[in-house]
Amino acid sequence: MRALVFDGFGQIPYITERPIPHVTMPDQAIIKVEATGLCRSDWHAWMGHDTDITEFPHIPGHEFAGVIHALGSDVTKHEIGERVTVPFVCGCGKCHECTSGNAQVCPFQWQPGFSGPGSFAEYVAIPNADFNVVSIPDFVSFDIAATLGCRFATSFRGLALIHPPRPGDSVAIFGCGGIGLAAIMVAKSRGALVIAIDIANEALRLAEAIGADHIINASEDDPVARIKSITTFGVDISVDALGSIPTVQQSIRSLRPQGHHLQIGLLPPPTIKGRATIPMDIAIAHELHIHGVHGMSAVHYPSLLADISSGLLSPQKLIGERINLDQAPQALMLMEGNRSAG
Repeated sequence: MRALVFDGFGQIPYITERPIPHVTMPDQAIIKVEATGLCRSDWHAWMGHDTDITEFPHIPGHEFAGVIHALGSDVTKHEIGERVTVPFVCGCGKCHECTSGNAQVCPFQWQPGFSGPGSFAEYVAIPNADFNVVSIPDFVSFDIAATLGCRFATSFRGLALIHPPRPGDSVAIFGCGGIGLAAIMVAKSRGALVIAIDIANEALRLAEAIGADHIINASEDDPVARIKSITTFGVDISVDALGSIPTVQQSIRSLRPQGHHLQIGLLPPPTIKGRATIPMDIAIAHELHIHGVHGMSAVHYPSLLADISSGLLSPQKLIGERINLDQAPQALMLMEGNRSAG
C-alpha cells in the first residue's frame, strides 16, 4: 500500500510502499481509508512533541473514515464492507475510564498515528474494534466523517458534554482553525453569543459565516480588552483552540470571575524553565474553572451524529481544501506557518 512516512522527527516526509496490515489480534479491524484529515496534531507528531512515537519509519494520521476490510475472529458488532470512523483515542474497553464513558483518557489508550501506524496510508489497523469503531450512516460522507475524529468530536465534547453554554452565555474562541471553527458551530447550536479571535482575516470571515457574532483580529486589536468591552466583565466560557502560550493566557484573561476555560488546542512542551503556561494567579483570584479536553469516546458519537442528522451541526461547511496523498508531505511541513481556513 502507499503511505506517507517520516524516518525521524523533523525529517522530510515522503510517500512510499508499505505492507498492507493484516489481522494479528482477534479483536482487530483493518480499515481501508477513504478520507483522512490533516491536523495540527500531525504536525506536532512530526516535530517530535509527542513521546508516544518511538519507532521509525512512522506513518502519521489520526482522523479518518473508511470501509472495514478485514476483522479478527472476536469482532461481533461490525462486518466487512461497513462504513466506519474511529475516535483518535482508542480505549482498552475494560478500565474504569472506558466503562464510565471516558475512553479518551484511558490509561491504556492506543492512538493511530501516534502509538502506532496511522491513517496517512491506504489501510490502517485498529485494536479492540467492537469498542472503538463507530458505524457511520449513509448521509455522512467519508470526508465529513474524517473531520469528526479529532477537531469536531473534541470541540463537541467540550461544548456539548463537559460545559455546554446556556442560551445567552458568551463564549470566546481563540483560534479559528479546524478545532476553533467546530467550537464556534457547537457553541452557536447551543444558543451562545460567540466571539471569534484569530490573526487571519480569511479564517475570521469563515468564522463569521458559520455564526460568530463578533470577530477580533488579534494582530490588530487587544482581544482581551475587546472581549471585555463586548461583555463588560468577561465571557462565561473561553476556549483555546490553537494551543500557544499567548492564546491560553489571553483566553484565561478574557473570563469573567468563576468562568470556564477549555483547553482544546494541543500545547507544545514548555521551553522556558519556571515559566507557567497558564496564569494561575488569575485562576486562583477569580476562582476560574480550567478543563482540558482530550477527544471524545466512541460511546458519545451517536449524540454528535444525531446533531448532524438534524441539521443542527454542519461539519461539511468546515472542509476548506481536498488534497491527495502525494500532496500531503508538503502540506504537513507547511502546516505551522501556512494556515488555511477550515
